[in-house]
Amino acid sequence: MIYKKSLLNRILVLLIFCSSTILFSFESFAQQINVLQEQNKVLQELNIDNRRKFDYFFYEALNSKAQGKYDEAIDLFLHCHSLDSTNANVLIELGTFYNVLQEKDKAYDYYKKAVSFDKTNYYYNMMLAGLSKELGFRQEVVDIYEELVKLYPDKPELLFETANAYADNGELDKAIDLLDELEKSVGVSEALALNKFRLYSMLDNKEKAFEEIQQIITKNPEDIRYLILMGDLYMDDNKAEKALTYYNQAKQINPDYPALILSFVNYYEKTNNRDAAQSAIQKAITSPSMDVDTKIQLLTRYLGILQQNKQDIKEANSLFQSLFEQHPHNTQLNLIYGNVLYMQGDKEGAVDQFEIFVKGNPDNPAGYEQIIRVALPDEDLDKVKEVTTEALKHMPGEPQFYYYLGAVNFQQENYKEALRIFEVGLDSANFNNPILESDFHGQIGDLNYFLDNKQKAFDSYEKALKLNPQNLPVLNNYSYYLSLEKRDLDKAEQMSGITVKLEPLNPTYLDTYGWILFEQGSYLMAKIYIEKAIEYSEEPSAEVYEHYGDVLYMNGEHEEAVVQWKKAREHGGDSKALKRKIRRGKL
Repeated sequence: MIYKKSLLNRILVLLIFCSSTILFSFESFAQQINVLQEQNKVLQELNIDNRRKFDYFFYEALNSKAQGKYDEAIDLFLHCHSLDSTNANVLIELGTFYNVLQEKDKAYDYYKKAVSFDKTNYYYNMMLAGLSKELGFRQEVVDIYEELVKLYPDKPELLFETANAYADNGELDKAIDLLDELEKSVGVSEALALNKFRLYSMLDNKEKAFEEIQQIITKNPEDIRYLILMGDLYMDDNKAEKALTYYNQAKQINPDYPALILSFVNYYEKTNNRDAAQSAIQKAITSPSMDVDTKIQLLTRYLGILQQNKQDIKEANSLFQSLFEQHPHNTQLNLIYGNVLYMQGDKEGAVDQFEIFVKGNPDNPAGYEQIIRVALPDEDLDKVKEVTTEALKHMPGEPQFYYYLGAVNFQQENYKEALRIFEVGLDSANFNNPILESDFHGQIGDLNYFLDNKQKAFDSYEKALKLNPQNLPVLNNYSYYLSLEKRDLDKAEQMSGITVKLEPLNPTYLDTYGWILFEQGSYLMAKIYIEKAIEYSEEPSAEVYEHYGDVLYMNGEHEEAVVQWKKAREHGGDSKALKRKIRRGKL
């Protein structure tokens, strides 16, 4: 566009010049027009070519996105943006990518630009409003919805959203007026009444708040749900007597209604009548008319009451037996009962229940995870191996089972097998959490270092920190191994410093930081940190004592250094270097 405008300006200047000096011939002017036409023709061809390129790359980007190739898709969308920076579709796609990547400010900029180029697009405005709300731009959210209401007057949901925006912005009266307007067109509804109840409550106008719920009850006098809702709201407002009035009205309609029983239990608990709460739950659980899911919910509440009252949780066992008789094929009960038995100290019985759950739900991770929870404290590593191996047959995409299996092999010093498992997990598992993925890279780094693949180890640590810059075990191990290699000590000191800052009482991190300071020649500071490491350790390791001896020696405390080296030997240190230091009495 700028190019065309400059040509037009040149023609105007030439025309003015010709009329004032009569030095420009008709022939030369005609030639100039021909040149202009040729240039415009070339420009049009270029625009058509660019449009073809844009369309090609845009559809390729959409295909990559559909196939889950997100890195490729975002690169293609960025290329489209370089071809046409005003295309709202591309701007929205880029904004959505950055929103998912938690780069909210970037996403906001793209959404904002998309709306500026397509002001009336309903969905683009809604996306911008949603992100603006998330970022706390309350007035902007109001402005967007007010404009959308003008553009789309036939969408009543916009009035509802605009009212919420007013409320978030502190304009409560405006919000109520808008909901009243909406109520005139769509009638009294639960959603509107609850919203108005919330707004009136925020204005401390309790009378008007409860009138809103009463409207629904008046309109639906036989609907037990609204009576229970009113009772629950009064309970939340610490008005137990009024709540009981509505609960009793609901009881006349259906005394066995599950939600009503739960509300009565809550009422009894809050009025310190726990015996009544317990009795109500027991009666409901043994009732054949109630569905099993509600019984499970009540059973969970019952277990909570037993714990609060410091009663023996074994009192629940008979209820489980009753439920097993009523619902013999509901394995969810086995899962819960397993946890109850575990709390009672019956680990064997707990595992039996978890295994029943696993048999009925082989592709549900919960059962396997509970068995592992029982096995790990007892260091039953073979059981962990057995369970994780079986779990991975049914759920090869679950990363936690690779982690458990790899960690067990690591602990058993099967380093090559552990490395293989973590690498397979990294390739096969579905990682929805960058922190867990970072831990995988960290474990792979540790294993590679043990296997003397030092550069591979350091590369894995870098990947781990890219995913989680505050992965403290990785920061510690990476910095410590760098110090052992006597390389990149400044980087090592910075990384180790983060761990000490975040966990100043962790003896492992203190020892690492002290040792890096030692390698940098800061012997006095090294002594301070390693002494802290010893102070905060329940039982310092041979490595820490040896470090302390080295530090003391470099601070001129030679005799005390030998004492610490001997302590290192007593705690299992048997390296040739340590023996030589003790024998010679010096580094």
